[in-house]
Amino acid sequence: MWGGRPLSCGNRLLGVLGSRCRGARAQAARFTGRAEIQFNWTPQTKPWVFSDYRIMWFKSYRMTFACLSRMKIHRYPWTRLYSTSQTTVDSNEIKTFLALAHRWWDEQGVYAPLHSMNDLRVPFIRDNLLKTVAHHQPGKPLSGMKILDVGCGGGLLTEPLGRLGASVIGIDPVDENIKTAQHHKSFDPVLDKRIEYRVGSLEEIVQETAETFDAVVASEVVEHVIDLETFIQCCCEVLKPGGSLFITTINKTQLSYALGIVFAEQIAGIVPKGTHTWEKFISPEKLESILESNGLSVQTVTGMLYNPLSGYWNWSENTSLNYAAHAVKSKAQEHPVPAEFVFKGETEELRDKDSTDSTNPGVQEELKK
Repeated sequence: MWGGRPLSCGNRLLGVLGSRCRGARAQAARFTGRAEIQFNWTPQTKPWVFSDYRIMWFKSYRMTFACLSRMKIHRYPWTRLYSTSQTTVDSNEIKTFLALAHRWWDEQGVYAPLHSMNDLRVPFIRDNLLKTVAHHQPGKPLSGMKILDVGCGGGLLTEPLGRLGASVIGIDPVDENIKTAQHHKSFDPVLDKRIEYRVGSLEEIVQETAETFDAVVASEVVEHVIDLETFIQCCCEVLKPGGSLFITTINKTQLSYALGIVFAEQIAGIVPKGTHTWEKFISPEKLESILESNGLSVQTVTGMLYNPLSGYWNWSENTSLNYAAHAVKSKAQEHPVPAEFVFKGETEELRDKDSTDSTNPGVQEELKK
C-alpha cells in the first residue's frame, strides 16, 4: 500500500499538469485566432507561462503604440506655423530654377516674359506705394522705403525698385540665382548700395525681420511654393502695420492649363517644360480669402494678358490667366525694427539726428526732467 500511494499522487499530478497544458494551449490558440498572429516556433516547456507572457507582451505593445500615436498627433500650442522646419520651398522647383540660373539677364531667352512684365508690375508697385506718402523726391519716388523681394531670382524686379530709390532686400533659396543677381548689380555702384541679396527662404527670416518692411513683393512666386497659407502668413509678419503686399500669379482655370502649360510649355516653348504645376495655381477668390484671414485688406485685383507675338503685357479686366493683387496690412501698434536690418544710410541719419537733438536746448531740458 505504501508503494502504491506515491504512484497514485504522481498520476494525479501528471493529470493536473496535462490538463493545464491542454487548457493553456487552447487559450493560446483562441487568442492567436483573435489577434491573427502566427509564431514560427513553439516552446517545449511551461506553455502556460509562455502564453501568459505573450499576452502580457501584446497588451504592453498595444499600450505603447497607442501612446506613441497620441504623441505623434499632439501639437504644442507654442509651435509657430512658420517655423524653419516647415518650409514653403519645393525642392523640385529649386532644381528647375538652378538649371536656368545663368539665363536670368538674357532678355531674348526663357525669362523674356518676366523682363517684359516689368512694364506693368514696376508702375503697379510704385503707384500704389506713392498713395501712402504725402511727398516724394523727383527721380527717387520710393526713397526711404524698405522693400522685401521674395523669390527675387536674378534680380529682374529688384533692380528697378532700387533705381526708384527704395532700399531692397532680395531673397531666393537658389544660391546660383543670388550669385547671378549680385554679379549683375555690381556693375551699378548706386544699386550696390541700395540692394542686398541673401540666400534663403522667407520663413527663415521672419522672426528677425518682424514688421520691418514697407512692402513685400512676391511676383510669380506663389505658384511655386508648397504651403501658400504659411507663405502669406510670413509675408504679413514681416510687413509694417499699413504695409503693402504685391503678388502676381496665375489663376487656376481650364484656360490657364491650356495656355499656360500645354501651349506655353509644351507647344510654343515660351516657358521651359516643368516650370509650372497647374495644381499650385490659385484663383483670386481663394487668394483673397487667405489674405483677409491674415489681416490683409485686398485693395486691387486686376488681370494681366501676355501677347506671345509682340512679347508685351497689357492690363485686362479678365483674370482667368495672369493677375496682380495688392493688399494692405491692418494698422496696429508698431514694434521696434531689429538693428541689423537698418541700412547704412539710415544709421547715419539716426546718428545725425541724435547729435542735433543733443545740442538742442529744449531737448537737453527734457532730458534733465
